[in-house]
Amino acid sequence: MAFTDRSLPAREAILRAARSRFAADGYDRATIRAIASDAGIDPSMVMRYFGSKRELFAVAADFDLQLPDLSGVPRDRVGRVLGEHLLARWEHDDGLQILLRTAVTDDDAADLMRGIFAAQLAPMIAGIADEGDVPTRAGLVATQALGVALCRYVLRLPPVVAMTPAELVEWIAPNLQRYLVGSP
Repeated sequence: MAFTDRSLPAREAILRAARSRFAADGYDRATIRAIASDAGIDPSMVMRYFGSKRELFAVAADFDLQLPDLSGVPRDRVGRVLGEHLLARWEHDDGLQILLRTAVTDDDAADLMRGIFAAQLAPMIAGIADEGDVPTRAGLVATQALGVALCRYVLRLPPVVAMTPAELVEWIAPNLQRYLVGSP
C-alpha cells in the first residue's frame, strides 16, 4: 500500500504509540484501541495503515542492532567493543523491550527475534572469526546479549540494574571475546 506524505505523521504517531504500548503491556495485553487512543486517532486508521495488530507489531518491533564493523578493531578488544555497543543500543531503544517481552510468550515474536539475531550477528562474526562454527558463535553471543537485556530491562534484577554500563561491560566482555574469536 502506498502512503502519501500526509499520512506519514499519522503512521509515525501510531508507531510511537505502538512501541510504547507493546513495551509497557506486551503483545497480548496491548490493544488496537489503546494504541489508537495513545496516538490520538481512530482505531480504524491503525487497521488502514497496518492491516492487523500482528502486522503493526512486526513493524513496531523491527530492531536493527546497528552492529559495528569489528574487522578493524584490535582482536583482543572485539568483545569489549561489542559489549559497549550492545549496552548503548539497549539503553536507548524500546524495540528490544518490545521483542523481549513478547518473544517470551509469542512464537511469532520469538521467530522474529531469532531472525534478527541470526541475520545480523552471523555476518559480523564471519568477518572476524578465524575458526569455529559461525552460527554457534552467533548463538552464544546472542545468549549473552539477550540474557543481560532481559535481566536489566525486563526483569529488572537489582544487582544488574544497579551496575553502570561500564561495570556491566567489564563483566560481559570476556565472554563476548571468547564467543567471537576465542581466548584473547
